[in-house]
Amino acid sequence: MRTLLSATLLVVLAATAVPMTPVRAEDKKNDGFVALFNGKDLTGWKQWPKADPKSIWEVKDGLLCGSGPASHLFSERGDYVNFVYRIEAKINAKGNSGQYCRTAFGGGFPSGYEIQINATHSDPVKTGSLYPAGPLGKFRDKITVLNTAPHEPDEFFTQQVTVIGNKISIEVNGKKTIEFIDEANNYKTGHFALQQHDPGSKVSFRKIEVKELPADAK
Repeated sequence: MRTLLSATLLVVLAATAVPMTPVRAEDKKNDGFVALFNGKDLTGWKQWPKADPKSIWEVKDGLLCGSGPASHLFSERGDYVNFVYRIEAKINAKGNSGQYCRTAFGGGFPSGYEIQINATHSDPVKTGSLYPAGPLGKFRDKITVLNTAPHEPDEFFTQQVTVIGNKISIEVNGKKTIEFIDEANNYKTGHFALQQHDPGSKVSFRKIEVKELPADAK
């Protein structure tokens, strides 16, 4: 009798339980991130119209590659505010590149936050740094990884920058390198951009993605 009552109770509970919405494997895997590079072409990206025609941005073997003279590749959208923006990239020996955010669309070296990509270039500011240019120059000692990069040249690494209001945090391969509060809040919104620094540099990106955060995120 007890066995029969127990079985009946289980059936009733199963019938009245609130159904659970299954978590899709894709959602769990991406964790809210959206790909900005499709692995096939430059959809969603653009160059400054007057960039040096010898500078090259192209997709080869599923990688977004930059080479030639200095230039930048910008996201089509230019209204990013708060976000987690991460890349998987590699840079050649003595090459130099950058991962920009809240950046103005323009020629030369655009204004905005640049997160450095540099393993062994002569520039002592290495990967994991918030580049000390423009109004950030006076904070050089607080925002730079100097002389020794946290990865080798020609080695894929992950670099992630989290920007919320005036707070900026950088991680390389899951380890925090820089945490900085820009009291002047110099750059409030803008594009993402990728940098090709000079003719000796060759940079490749195999993943570029963003997770946008609410305006009131903290």
